Amino acid sequence: MGVSKVVEPATKVGRKLLNLKLKRCGAVIVAAGTASRMGGLDKIMETVGGEPMIVKTVKAFEACDAVSEVVIVTREDLILPITNLTRHMNKVKAVVCGGSSRQESVNRGLGALSKEMQMAAIHDGARPLISMEVIDRTVRAAHTHNAAAPAIPVKDTIKTVTGGIVKDTPDRSLLRAVQTPQVFDFDLLRGALQKAKADGAAITDDCSAVERLGMSVRIVAGDEKNIKITTPLDLKI
Repeated sequence: MGVSKVVEPATKVGRKLLNLKLKRCGAVIVAAGTASRMGGLDKIMETVGGEPMIVKTVKAFEACDAVSEVVIVTREDLILPITNLTRHMNKVKAVVCGGSSRQESVNRGLGALSKEMQMAAIHDGARPLISMEVIDRTVRAAHTHNAAAPAIPVKDTIKTVTGGIVKDTPDRSLLRAVQTPQVFDFDLLRGALQKAKADGAAITDDCSAVERLGMSVRIVAGDEKNIKITTPLDLKI
């Protein structure tokens, strides 16, 4: 007869995770893009649910106890308007000017966080429907695994294509659409971004920088509502 392994009930495990004392986490909200695919609309200032998109985005982090402070990275011309919109938000530490690339903008945001921050959550300013539950879940996973990101299963069949010809059809069950916030040990992310810059590596998200170091990223359940607004149609949806 085999020996049965005693598994702690999920509810008890869940309570332990919720009671876990978290390291201090600072959020960098990146909103420095030119919105080139928005047909002339400045998406970060467009109204979503009755308030500017950037305000709605920041409010989720304000409401999440797992986040200690927030830095917003934006274009130079939006620093004053966004500062005025967020001046009454307790966690917003600074609104700073972004760089010529997303990677540089993230680095500037990290540099504006307090020295006490031990973890960093990087979020797209154009994801205004992020929930505090997804933020909390991702921060807690990163606390244990040093790197974590929310993701949802891919619904469509994906093809790899070269020169207009299908070369492969990946197993959809293995694919995930990764969202933000992506949360990391602060020093790990800073080092990964510096290494990517030194190598001249093109990275599509912050997880990519960490993955280049051979580090694993923990995936947690994302939210289908957590869409990134990229086109006018996204805004209508």
